[in-house]
Amino acid sequence: MKTIISKITAAALALSIGFGATAVFAAGGPTNKPREVDWSFSGPFGKWDLGQLQRGYKIYAENCSSCHSIELLSFRNLQEIGFSEAEVKAIAAEFEVTDGPDADGEMFERAAVPADRIPGPYANTAEAAAVNNGAAPPDFSLLAKARAPERGFPTFVFDIFTTYAENGSDYIYSVLTGYKDAPEGAELPEGTHYNPYFIAGNAIAMAQPLYGEDVDYDDDTEPTLDQHAKDVAAFMTWAAEPYLVERKQLGFKVMIFLLILTVLLYLSKKQVFAGMKKD
Repeated sequence: MKTIISKITAAALALSIGFGATAVFAAGGPTNKPREVDWSFSGPFGKWDLGQLQRGYKIYAENCSSCHSIELLSFRNLQEIGFSEAEVKAIAAEFEVTDGPDADGEMFERAAVPADRIPGPYANTAEAAAVNNGAAPPDFSLLAKARAPERGFPTFVFDIFTTYAENGSDYIYSVLTGYKDAPEGAELPEGTHYNPYFIAGNAIAMAQPLYGEDVDYDDDTEPTLDQHAKDVAAFMTWAAEPYLVERKQLGFKVMIFLLILTVLLYLSKKQVFAGMKKD
């Protein structure tokens, strides 16, 4: 009996802590809701724009990878967004990874191959935190899903039918393009920057990472801040859920199937009970 009571007490305490954390998080939430962007992968018939995903990887590699890792992605995954096998091998060869042990039991460095995970800028989280004033930059692998603000009622109900799943993409784009001077009278903690779209409040530790023309594109796309933000947000969305398009298409087919099934069941019910007399 004591064991049961102790478990219930522990669960209640954990729940109360969770509610408390939620209250604090909500109190320090963003001033502005994320702006909705017209993504190529929006809706049940959306598709990945491979050119955009390749540009997004270029922005990550040349601008973001100095601070952020993307540890769940392997070099060979880049072939899924249009890079050729030769291009992936060339990209991987620019990196070195730790391998081993060798015959002498020693670890050694070698050139990366497509099967390797894309290495991050730091050896571990502790080093990342030490270099960045105690706050380790988040990994990019699942950030588009982890930073997906809730839409609230009744919006999320309509999202079921529109297959809206771009709240993480919209959020990343809004933050990257949302840096501005703090309004008069606003006090920000030292070392932070004003961004009304930041999910945990208006003060964000990361300085503005993109300004436009930071990365030169290989195609004819104009390198503006808006374009950079869209491209890297799309790439991060793909990295977090590469089968997003297929999932939404399957969900739409399931909804159509259920709708047809509902009509057939209704007609069958009418047919079965049509000849029955009421008492």
